[in-house]
Amino acid sequence: MDDIELLRVQLDILKREHRDLDEAVQALHDSGRGDLLTLQRLKRKKLQLKDRIADIEDRLLPDIIA
Repeated sequence: MDDIELLRVQLDILKREHRDLDEAVQALHDSGRGDLLTLQRLKRKKLQLKDRIADIEDRLLPDIIA
């Protein structure tokens, strides 16, 4: 497996994790059972994943100044 394929697999995994966290945050919020600290931690984790996703996407599709 080359580097590009490895990055694509990592990207898919991170996107799935981000989506799962988004659903968890929404479920906790909707149920009203989630405490503020837990929601903040999940949201922080989502932001970290989003940054890692953006980094990998930049590595896969670098900006080319024409």
